[in-house]
Amino acid sequence: MSSPMRLSRRTLTLSVGLALLTVLTCLVAFLPVPYVTMRPGPVFNTLGDLDGRPMLTFGKGVRTYPTDGRLDFTTVSVTRAESRMSLSGAIEGWLDPDVAVVPHDFVYPDRQTNEESRAEGAAELASSQDASRAAALKAAGLTVVELPKVAQVVEGGPAEGKLQAGDLILTVDGRKVADQEAVGKAISARKPGAEVTIGYRRDGKDGTATITTTEMPDDPEKARVGISVGTGFEFPIEIENHIGDRVGGPSAGAMFALAIYDELTPGALTGGQNVAGTGTIDPDGKVGAIGGVRQKMAGAAKAGADIFLVPAQNCQEATAGGDFDMTLVKVEKLQDAIDAVSALAKNPNAKVSSCE
Repeated sequence: MSSPMRLSRRTLTLSVGLALLTVLTCLVAFLPVPYVTMRPGPVFNTLGDLDGRPMLTFGKGVRTYPTDGRLDFTTVSVTRAESRMSLSGAIEGWLDPDVAVVPHDFVYPDRQTNEESRAEGAAELASSQDASRAAALKAAGLTVVELPKVAQVVEGGPAEGKLQAGDLILTVDGRKVADQEAVGKAISARKPGAEVTIGYRRDGKDGTATITTTEMPDDPEKARVGISVGTGFEFPIEIENHIGDRVGGPSAGAMFALAIYDELTPGALTGGQNVAGTGTIDPDGKVGAIGGVRQKMAGAAKAGADIFLVPAQNCQEATAGGDFDMTLVKVEKLQDAIDAVSALAKNPNAKVSSCE
């Protein structure tokens, strides 16, 4: 028979042990882990209004046509770069079918800060808006001229104060240049220290800038002016996208293009249906893969979408779970989306290219 003293010691030991276990469990639960979550974000109707004005507006004299229904682009809400997720938060995310838990470095490589991520996203969005305009106008039968463009001016470089990001480059030393490769060759062929004159177009007005070159960091025999060059466009009509800084990244490009096409062509493309989707786009209308497709599908379904446009490369991921009672349309290029949405507007049971 145990003595009262022994029972008391045993009880005390068990109580202390349980208390320590509870404390340790709590500490472990709140330990930071190197993950972030991707959750369904808000959706935006590209055919609708934003802060009291249309998301898309067109220049004076541009003929547009009435639209109907919705063409929503979808987003993903991601944990901020500086935030630290706890183990309990990660487990909670893993248990939620609409949430993806991914390594921190997958979303924010090289210790990228939230500010740096936003800046990168803004640049990708601007490029995507240009590509969406080009793809939509081409699909509508209009001609778009591609020209080399100043993508970035190096701070403290020779071109600072003379050229600006967004300038279309027309000539180098009086000779026309067709693309970014031609610009690079024309400038690097000069001797470092020599002057080079660049003809540009800014806000519809032409100008020239004479710049003294410096040497390339990796090749002192070649000249540079301190700019990076990308692809720009001369559009036959003016189109403004007013999404602003609400989102970042290139994944709304396909839906922007679809909305522009819808407004510039007769007949309401959607037939009144709620269409959502995602996908990058290039100037020739090719639709590319994106991240977080399941989270975007969940957000679209919550907003009442009937149809969801999925980049072909994301189809396997999109069909890894339920379809949220939406028709999943596989899209490889803008024309695929136009054809499928048009067919489904006429007959909701029409056979279209599907992820399933």
